[in-house]
Amino acid sequence: MSDSTVSRRRAIALAGVGVAGVAGAAAVGGALVRGAAADDTPHPAEGAVAFTGAHQAGIVTPAQDRLHFVAFDVVTKDRERLITLLKDWTAAAARMTAGQDAGEIGAVNGVPEAPPDDTGEALGLPPSGLTLTIGFGPTLFRNAEGRDRFGIAAKRPPALDDLPHFPGDMLDAGISGGDLCVQACANDPQVAVHAIRNLARIGMGVVSVRWTQLGFGRTSSTSRTQATPRNLFGFKDGTANLKLEEPELLDEHLWVRAGDGPEWMTGGSYLVTRKIRMIVETWDRSSLTEQEAIVGRHKGSGAPLGMTAEFDEPKVAALPETSHVRLVHPESNAGARLLRRGYNYVDGSDGLGRLDAGLFFIAYQRDPRKQFVPVQLNMSRHDDMNEYLKPMSIGLFACPPGVSGTGDFWGRTLFS
Repeated sequence: MSDSTVSRRRAIALAGVGVAGVAGAAAVGGALVRGAAADDTPHPAEGAVAFTGAHQAGIVTPAQDRLHFVAFDVVTKDRERLITLLKDWTAAAARMTAGQDAGEIGAVNGVPEAPPDDTGEALGLPPSGLTLTIGFGPTLFRNAEGRDRFGIAAKRPPALDDLPHFPGDMLDAGISGGDLCVQACANDPQVAVHAIRNLARIGMGVVSVRWTQLGFGRTSSTSRTQATPRNLFGFKDGTANLKLEEPELLDEHLWVRAGDGPEWMTGGSYLVTRKIRMIVETWDRSSLTEQEAIVGRHKGSGAPLGMTAEFDEPKVAALPETSHVRLVHPESNAGARLLRRGYNYVDGSDGLGRLDAGLFFIAYQRDPRKQFVPVQLNMSRHDDMNEYLKPMSIGLFACPPGVSGTGDFWGRTLFS
């Protein structure tokens, strides 16, 4: 048999199974380490963000401009198929974040008789700061029927406890929860969509898409190098957010420490998502004075009421009692802080002549029971802004630490 025949048959086989036959040989292999060296420094808008590191990229990474978030249900009952998928996803994620095709052969280099192992819509585009961040939902450990499908129920972290019902929530179960999630952030929407599309393609038969959300215009800054953005109410958002340049605060409030729970989560973080519709038409009929009193900040400068500059420390006790800034401030919540990296969204109209628009809230933390839950309860019970908000979904996920290099893959320590 000639070498060309062997190569052609190998190409057909690889193209037919995507990266499934590749990742098993070396889950991360060379693809994982061909990106930039692991560091926490900001990257150019079109450059690559390192995939490997102590923590997953896409958490403290300077927030990119675009989001494609997806939650998956695991449809297989086979533990080994799920593990193989996580290896395949890891290899594909490492390639795509480095600006390469999802598979070794790619979108156009295979034989015509076989499907490509990349969908091709990112051909010619730079990495665009793409990051891919994975999380595991409570139902992966035990499903709605209480079944331990994959033998990992004993490894469910106590911090991954089901979230309580919050006053005012009108949640749609169809866009809440999920066994797995992947957050794709990039400075080009096509790059983010391409990444999620290829992970869904690779996962066919093992996972199915439960829900998905596109986002634009980040609503917080995760680095001091970034200007504070504005939300759809027109106010600067995330002024007091945790920042990349604050390692001591990140260690205290963001990263799971040894002893916090199961060892496989040490160095990871817990993710809460919420889709919150903003009733912009009602808000837009409110006076500027009323808007500023509700938020607790001046709309133009972003300064706390009574102060002159955005980053002036607010005099919390002097703010209106039901203002948003006062109610979510650490002083009002036993020091609890979150790392937020949410996005605006507009999903057309609601059929009644109003925009279906709002905030896709994303927050990372060390323990939701001590951070998100008390802050959200305080806000949902007392915040005047609730009149203009309609929470529609919620998700909770355990995001493991980063991938270290060759032989490592998303979830390895969970399934070991």
